[in-house]
Amino acid sequence: MKNTHIIVFALILLMGWGCDKEKFAELNSDPSTISSPDLRFSVATAIDQMYSDDYLVWFYNNFQYIYPWSQVTSKGAGNSSDFVDMGPASSFNLYSRLFPQTLDVRARIDKMGETEKASYQAMRAITYAMQILPAIHNTDNFGSLVYTEAGLAPYTNPPLFTPVLDNQKTLYTTWLKELDDAIGVLATAKSQVGLGTQDAIYGGDYTKWAKFCNLLKLKIAARLVNQDRAWALKIAAEVGSSPVGYMDALGDDFVYSKGIKYYGTGNGISSGYASKNLVDFMVGNRDPRLRFIFEKNGFNAEVVQAFLDAGKALPPYVAQYVNVDENKKFTGWKAPGEPWVRYHGAPVSPDAKQDPANNIYFNQSELNKLTVGSAQKTYASTSVYSEKMVRTSYDYTYPTKPGGRVIELKDNDPGMNVLLGSSAETNLFLAEFKLLGATLPKSAQEYLNKGVELSVSRMDALAKNNQMPYYNSDPVYTNVDEAAAAATKLKSGEIADLLAKPACNLAADGLEKVYIQQYINYMNTPGDVWATVRRSGIPKKGSAYLAWEKFTSNGGEMTIPRRFVITMPGKDDVNYANKMAAITEQGITPATLDAIKLNTERFWFDKTNPQYGEGPK
Repeated sequence: MKNTHIIVFALILLMGWGCDKEKFAELNSDPSTISSPDLRFSVATAIDQMYSDDYLVWFYNNFQYIYPWSQVTSKGAGNSSDFVDMGPASSFNLYSRLFPQTLDVRARIDKMGETEKASYQAMRAITYAMQILPAIHNTDNFGSLVYTEAGLAPYTNPPLFTPVLDNQKTLYTTWLKELDDAIGVLATAKSQVGLGTQDAIYGGDYTKWAKFCNLLKLKIAARLVNQDRAWALKIAAEVGSSPVGYMDALGDDFVYSKGIKYYGTGNGISSGYASKNLVDFMVGNRDPRLRFIFEKNGFNAEVVQAFLDAGKALPPYVAQYVNVDENKKFTGWKAPGEPWVRYHGAPVSPDAKQDPANNIYFNQSELNKLTVGSAQKTYASTSVYSEKMVRTSYDYTYPTKPGGRVIELKDNDPGMNVLLGSSAETNLFLAEFKLLGATLPKSAQEYLNKGVELSVSRMDALAKNNQMPYYNSDPVYTNVDEAAAAATKLKSGEIADLLAKPACNLAADGLEKVYIQQYINYMNTPGDVWATVRRSGIPKKGSAYLAWEKFTSNGGEMTIPRRFVITMPGKDDVNYANKMAAITEQGITPATLDAIKLNTERFWFDKTNPQYGEGPK
């Protein structure tokens, strides 16, 4: 809601541009030669705007708030007592570029003659899916949104500059109808005008767009689970029996390309230490996705030997895996070996950072500093979130001993792929809904197994495409076999081994285990991570699988926000009345930074969800 004022400026610009173009055409052009851009190009432009303005979203929302609050990472080098404080935030800007494109496409189609119009309905239908995906994430964070009246100023007389803000129940109801209508059109779209290569996602395959619409229905259903379970289960059953099918293979995934030289999160931002509980859980289950989410630490065999030669203590969580002979020579890794021994997390509670016993995590700049002759280096002993999964322009220097070799990965700027919807999450949703009582044809275990398999395979494919360091080998190891063993790419049999672990067996604590898999699957889409944590109550306090670490400061448990700050509109805001009405309806205190209010004053979808760490309802 904080950004709804942008629509006014954007629409004024649109109208201004429209007037200028008309005057220019009247004065300087032959009207018979004027034509609108090809609709296919306009649709391609709209697709391109589905994932825009994400730099500040990553910089602020994800690394400063969502990941730390969800116990994925800490805020910087360990959480302090102020990590619950809300500061600047951003959102995907729907109104300046995306909505003008989708609405323009629809308006131009609606003006066609009846015969021609009938051939463009599939193209029109997919514009709704384009809007709904980012809008879901915006309402997760900011509550009521301008939607049903968004972008109407160029199409209304007088121009509508005061759109209402729809509450979440209205949004979900509206989106479900739009998606059902779109699916109905897309199901019979074989005779429709195609997009071909202008469709960078599905190459003009409207059936896959229909399956993507079904995923969006499941996303909405997931947010209704604790608010209106019967409604949620009904939606799930519809998707499970949908004539167009649902996303069930890697080829169905919505993979968005950001292109080369994409800086995404910026350069040099601290993405935070990985959560110890999360890393321990994934290492314990030999979950390959760990290697695609977090970076290796700096303690390879060469660095370990350099520490031994200097008589300097290794971090204890590194030393426990090191084999050393009587001559203080590194002889190899103890089980589980590379690459697993290179992944370590840190506690996330602010009180943990204040405990001297935890200096091994939070004083790495001093404890892990090594000097050899005139050369000095400091080595990270914990893992951080791998930004290579969210930005392409990323140079990496492999850790070697001080004064030793320089091994770099530079200028590896592939076409950046970002996952915006997947067959993995579809199947994991279906596993959840089956356990909750939805009428679905397969067992929850079948859905989970398929979901985990697809999740691992997709993350591996993203890591390969994005050219993550260590993917094919670890070049610091001179032995070819050791270099290959230390590679992070998916290896034969790993998925089957993961599925055989108790953590994937739904015979006991099934719902918690499904939510854990959703949580891990969403590690590269933080908005979905936070939505999962809020609606599921996982990680769960005292869990035998993945436990929630209690956030404490000075011995007292901290209150973690569950929404973002809603700005107070100025009285000179043309849409002041509608914004204030939305604030009042939601029972939200505007402009508050109070973590308690940001926790207790919840949005509609979150009102009946469990508290953090409480576990599933």
